[in-house]
Formats: sequence, C-alpha cells, structure tokens
Amino acid sequence: MVDHGTELGEFGFAGDDAVVPFAVEALDARGRAVQLGSMVNAILGRHDYPEPVARLLAEMIVLTVLLGTSLKFEGKFIAQTQTDGPVDLLVVDFTMPSSVRAYARFDADRLATAVAERKTDPSDLLGHGILALTIDQGAHTQRYQGIVELAGTSLEAVAETYFRQSEQIPTTVRLAVARMSRRQDGGGFADSWRAGGLIAQFLPEAPERMRLADLPGGDAPEGAEVELFTEDDAWTEVQALVGTVEPSELADPDVGVERLLFRLFHERGVRVFPATEVRDDCSCNREKIRGVLQGFSAEDIEHSTENGRIHVTCEFCGEAYDFSPDEFTSQS
Repeated sequence: MVDHGTELGEFGFAGDDAVVPFAVEALDARGRAVQLGSMVNAILGRHDYPEPVARLLAEMIVLTVLLGTSLKFEGKFIAQTQTDGPVDLLVVDFTMPSSVRAYARFDADRLATAVAERKTDPSDLLGHGILALTIDQGAHTQRYQGIVELAGTSLEAVAETYFRQSEQIPTTVRLAVARMSRRQDGGGFADSWRAGGLIAQFLPEAPERMRLADLPGGDAPEGAEVELFTEDDAWTEVQALVGTVEPSELADPDVGVERLLFRLFHERGVRVFPATEVRDDCSCNREKIRGVLQGFSAEDIEHSTENGRIHVTCEFCGEAYDFSPDEFTSQS
C-alpha cells in the first residue's frame, strides 16, 4: 500500500521532537524537517555545557535525527566529529527507531580563548578534521562508515558535501539553535533550549537531471574548452526557497514544522507523511557496563580501581555505576 501523504490542514500538527517527512512532487524534492524541544533541552541541560558547545552539539543532534530517521532498519546511526578545534569531539548516537543520546568534549582553555576572540562559529570551534557517519545494523552485519573532511566549514556545508560526494544526491541542509525564555505558569521566566532543521533532496526519475556542477578543482589550462553547466531549474528553485528560511523560523514553536513547510512550498504543493518521534533515551545499563569490565585484564581492573571500588559514569547520560573489583578479578 502506497502512503500518498497528507495535505496541509488534514492532520494534527506533529509538534516538538518529531521528524516530519515531506515531498514537493512538482519539484521532484523530498526531505525531512524537525523541531526539537524537551529532548534537546534535557540533553544539553544534563551536561551544562558552555553555550557555544551546547549550540554546536544541538546542531549535531538535529542533523543526526534528520539523517537517522530516513533509515529503515533495526540498529544504530552514529554521527561523530574528530577535529583539532576547541571542541574536538561530538558524538550523537541514534538507535532506531527513536532513541537519541549525545555528548561533546572540549578544551576549556581553548574555548575561553575562542570566546574572548569572538570566534564561536561552528567552523571556528570545530577546526579541521573529519565527520564520520556510521551505520551499524547489529551482530552478524558489516558496519558501513562514510567519512567527509571538516575543513573550517559548518555542519550544514559538510552534510551537503557528504551527499554530493558519497551519494551523488543534490542536498540542501538548514540547522538552527535557540535559547528561549518563556513565562512559567507559576510566574517568572525559565530558559530552555530549542533546535530545528530541514533537509531537502532532489530525486527526479531521470538520474541525469541530478547532475551537479563539479566541485572547484583549480584553474583550467589556458586554451582549454570549459563546459558551461546549469543545474536543473527545479533543484535551483528548491535551493532558493529553502534559502529563504530564517534560523528563528526553524526553532520557533509558534511556527511549527508543517506551517513552515507550507510557507516554503505552498505554491508548488507540499505533502507531509507520518512523523517519527525522537526522545532522549540512553541505552546504558548496569549489565552492559559489567560486560565491558569483564573483558578487562587483572591489570586493567587494578588501574580502574579507586578507594576499593570501580566507578563508571556514562558520558552520554551521566548515570553512575559502582562495582567491586572482586566481581572481576576472581574471574581472571
């Protein structure tokens, strides 16, 4: 049975923490859009990151759920940066169909210097390195990993480059993060994090229409004939429309995903499909941690013991686990 989608006005709005697939058939475009509220606020609030780090990790979370919810299998989708910038590691782990966990690692001194010098754009904080996108379908399957260079660019640009180089799919990505203050029912105001994003891809039936201009490769030799290339008009229009989105619209709860999509594509007709909810949900537990420790040598167990106990804290959710070394040394 083919799901033909729903016209705007025929459904209840998905609301926060739900990724909404959409299609603009007149322009051969498909994509997904999301606004994250309590989920991203819980993750960022738990770690109490400095604001520039929180914003960067929130962008990474949005990008990961936009990509991960497009995959139709049981398993994990993991997005991870490894760079030489003040924020040298970002990890977002999406377990199908809905569980998200994330953390960031940063150098406090280098971050303070970057803030003092007002160098807090994603490209400044990340620096140079890689973004690795890993698909893990579990035991008895081979992991797939795509890697794209991070070279002083935004996460939006890096994602677009990945699809261009690895998938040959014309793609445009928008990400936004906001810290909002709202009046509480009991009086007073409280700050909370929000984030939003949109990915649109050009998927016409004729593959030759997906052709993109080559990435810059240097000057052509003198006298060489240079082929003039024009991208498909439909894709040019999609990029232009998506380019009109303001960051504030992407995260504003008073706009909402469906209303934003209508603003962008109503003249061409836009369909939305059932949303996929995402939630703050770490997969750690005591038995998993025990299983890791059981693989340690007696020497490793000794080095991990402090004041007669082994203390393990999950980097994602902050849950603390406590073990006696006798549980493991007796097995060695």
